[in-house]
Amino acid sequence: MFVPLHDSTPLKVIRFQAVTILIIALNVAMYLTTGAFNSEAVLDQIASGWGVVPGELTHSAAPVLNHNPIPEPFTLITYMFLHAGWWHLISNMLFLWVFADNIEDAYGHAAFAFLYLMSGVVAALLYVMLGPGSRMPLVGASGAVSGILGAYVVLFPRARVWILLFLRIPIRIGAFWVLGGWFLLQVYSWWIARADPESGIAWAAHIGGFLAGAGLTYAIRRRLWMQLEPKSGYLPKG
Repeated sequence: MFVPLHDSTPLKVIRFQAVTILIIALNVAMYLTTGAFNSEAVLDQIASGWGVVPGELTHSAAPVLNHNPIPEPFTLITYMFLHAGWWHLISNMLFLWVFADNIEDAYGHAAFAFLYLMSGVVAALLYVMLGPGSRMPLVGASGAVSGILGAYVVLFPRARVWILLFLRIPIRIGAFWVLGGWFLLQVYSWWIARADPESGIAWAAHIGGFLAGAGLTYAIRRRLWMQLEPKSGYLPKG
């Protein structure tokens, strides 16, 4: 296990990562109003009402609640702003803080917001596809944040990142290795836990979000590189 601390890639186009800060603020505000001070029973109701419940989205299972507060398709967006605990929130926001500013720099504010939301939606859809009858709600920004990690490893594979390995050892390592290793760990964890869809961690959502962010970014990578280096014509090799 590791946590990211800092990367070596400066901003080149935007002056300030406004959308990244806004997303973090919204997630913190939502947790403070819905998750931080409520009982477990209330938290379960909030997750079931505003999180993605595969069985309800596919109409293959009875609703968890007697009355859902919003139509189920809307939960593909709302679930990204709910978290199950402080560590869930802090870890997601830390990854977002370290890696998202450079993706916002490359995409621009509006397109970055689209990438973030799109990655979260794809993450949720893969979670639903692999367990269409599940009544376990999906909550958290992990899928959307995973999309940002996928975009980062495509655009900045040689960037150097400070991480805290095993939450104890500070080391500086290439982004390709740290994020590639992170992705392989998600695939391995999903493979081990696939027999128990109620295990509590939506590994499939992490995988889906990462692939969505990496795939879209790879498709338009040359345009993004030229956005970052319009005068030099810089195009990273590989």
